[in-house]
Amino acid sequence: MIATFLSKIKRTDWVLTVCMTCLIAIGTAFIWSAGSARQIAAIQNIWHVHAYTAAFGFIVYFALASIDYRKLLDFAAIPAYAGALVLLVAVLKFGAEVYGGRRWLWFFQPSELAKIAVIVFIAYLAGREGRRSFKWFLATGAAFAVPALLILTEPDLGTALVLAPAVMVMLFVARVWTKGLVALLLVALLAAGLVLGTVYVAERQNDEARKEQLYSRLPLREHQIKRLRVFLFPERDLRGAGYNQHQALISIGSGSVWGKGLRKGELKALGYLPQSVSMNDFIFAVVAEESGFMGNLLLLTLYLGVLLPSLRIAFKSTDERGRLIATGVATLIFCHVYINIAMSIGLMPITGLPLPFISAGRTFLIVVMASLGLVQSVAVHNEEIAET
Repeated sequence: MIATFLSKIKRTDWVLTVCMTCLIAIGTAFIWSAGSARQIAAIQNIWHVHAYTAAFGFIVYFALASIDYRKLLDFAAIPAYAGALVLLVAVLKFGAEVYGGRRWLWFFQPSELAKIAVIVFIAYLAGREGRRSFKWFLATGAAFAVPALLILTEPDLGTALVLAPAVMVMLFVARVWTKGLVALLLVALLAAGLVLGTVYVAERQNDEARKEQLYSRLPLREHQIKRLRVFLFPERDLRGAGYNQHQALISIGSGSVWGKGLRKGELKALGYLPQSVSMNDFIFAVVAEESGFMGNLLLLTLYLGVLLPSLRIAFKSTDERGRLIATGVATLIFCHVYINIAMSIGLMPITGLPLPFISAGRTFLIVVMASLGLVQSVAVHNEEIAET
């Protein structure tokens, strides 16, 4: 038994674990810094919640790493997926309405739990024999489409945006109707281009009636159109819809090379960077202002220390299901990191996506740590598969 335990420890990817731990520590420090600008004690102490959540997350992380993921998939993939669907329906019926959307069910977000449930279920389906047929493409596509539509109904476009690439990459790695995936990707890029083009043309119109007519053709809500408008023409609404992103850019630029020091960020302290977003969606701006370019470089290096080991585990896996889990989790985390930072520096429209391990948010932190626990399970148990 001791030999088995020592063997599992030896197979664990400690680079991934150490980098994840460092990111959580950085997140806790900057949530503490952002909270220091608040006058309400409960908000100032949100960093405590982040730390306690991370402690629980480590228990989940190591527990999942020690369990054979193959047994977990066989036992829990279908119930987890079904449970996620039930929760997504329940949040639409009983969830609290915040800023015009229903995303919270009591104290957690079902859409965050759905991310790991969908990845696990897709790995369970696409890892089977004969998966390359069009039939399996339809099955896996439906497995993604149902929760995605429920998430969009909340509405939570950001979660659907990061989940879609993760599923597509998983299906591409599994070689499930590759030609169809490429065609679907091209259609998605074309649709995105048409939406952006429509917004651009509409904003160039002097006729308000014509502008409204163009906007009425878009399958988007009013706040989503505003975000695209700010993305294309950021200078037009610096005191309205574009305010947060504009102040984030100023915060990031003011950090210079070495930053101003922890808790010394002026824009956050004076409230120019809104306190409502400084601990979650735009926390990268706080990190950049207080740690500068070198702090950002360290942050990105640590993210590479999470992503590259995950991809290496996927590459070395001799089991298709393990490869798909590691690939899906790595893609999900990469999309979160890329979109969150890109929106902070004006390279993407604003979306309410947290920065992994750094942003305040209990459900997402536990989900990401649990997902990486599954990746570690692939690393720990992969050699057992090779020996059988």
